[in-house]
Amino acid sequence: MASMERRSLLALPGLLFAQGPEKKFKLSLAQWSLHKAIQSRLITNLDFPRIAREQFGIEGLEYVNQLWQAPTSDYVRRLKASQVSTGTKCVLIMCDGEGFMGHPEKPVRLAAAVNHYKWVDITAELGGHSIRTNMYPGPKQPEGAAEVAAFVDRCAESFTDLCAYARKANLNVIIENHGGVSSQPEVVVSLMKKVNAPNFGTLPDFGNFPKEIDRYDAVKQLMPHAKGVSFKCFDFDAAGRETTIDMDKMMGIVEAAGYRGYVGIEYEGNRLTEFEGIQGAKRYLAQWTAHAN
Repeated sequence: MASMERRSLLALPGLLFAQGPEKKFKLSLAQWSLHKAIQSRLITNLDFPRIAREQFGIEGLEYVNQLWQAPTSDYVRRLKASQVSTGTKCVLIMCDGEGFMGHPEKPVRLAAAVNHYKWVDITAELGGHSIRTNMYPGPKQPEGAAEVAAFVDRCAESFTDLCAYARKANLNVIIENHGGVSSQPEVVVSLMKKVNAPNFGTLPDFGNFPKEIDRYDAVKQLMPHAKGVSFKCFDFDAAGRETTIDMDKMMGIVEAAGYRGYVGIEYEGNRLTEFEGIQGAKRYLAQWTAHAN
C-alpha cells in the first residue's frame, strides 16, 4: 500500500482546480494531510510544493513546522525556489512545539513567544500571511471560571508580544482550536478581544472539538475573527459527501461570515489513503462553490 500511495503521489497527473472570478474561496492544502507519507519518508517537505501543484492542482500551501527537516537559510531558499518553479505560494505555517503561550511562569511564556519569532521570519520570506500558533497552558488545563480568566490574561501577555513582532513583517498570528481549553470557542474569542490586535485572529478547524461542544455553533463564534479556515475532513462516500461532518452547513457558516480567503484541506482519515482523501475534499469543495453561486 505504501508503494502504491507513493506512485500516486509522485506519478499521477494533476487535477487542476478552476478558480474563476465567480468562486468565493481560494483553495490551499494543509501539509498535515500528507503527514503519514512524510513521516514514512515516502516524500519530504521539499516535495510538498510540487505535489500540491502537480497532483492536486492546488496553489496555496499550509506548511507544518514539525514536518520540516532543518529550517536553515539554505533550506528555506530551496523551498522558496520550489514554490517559484511550481507556481505555488505559502499561505501560512502551522507552528507546534515552541512552548506554552499560557504558562503560569512569565519567563516561560514569554520565551515561547520569542521561540515563534523565527517562524514569523521564515513565513515572511516564503510569502505567507500568517503563523498558526497554539493557546496551550502548560502543566495542566485550567478549570473553573477564575482559572480560565487567569489563563486568558497570561496568554494575552505573550500573544501581544508575538503580534507586535509579527506586525513588523506584516504577518498575522492566528490561533486554531487545537484541543483542551483552546477548543472552547468562547475562551478563544475572549482572548481575541483582550489582545485586540489587527493582526491577531483565528483559524477555525471543523474537526477539533470535543463531543459536548456543538461544532457548528463553535465555528460560527470563531468566524468573525477568522484569517483562515481549516477544512478538517475524515471520510467521503461514493456520492462525494463527507460522512462525519455536515459540510454544506459548515461551509454555509463560513460564507455567511463574509469570509473570502483560503480554505485549507486537512484530511485526517484512515479509510481512504491520504491521496484519495485530499482528492475527495477537493472535489467536494469545487462542487460546493459551484452550487453556491
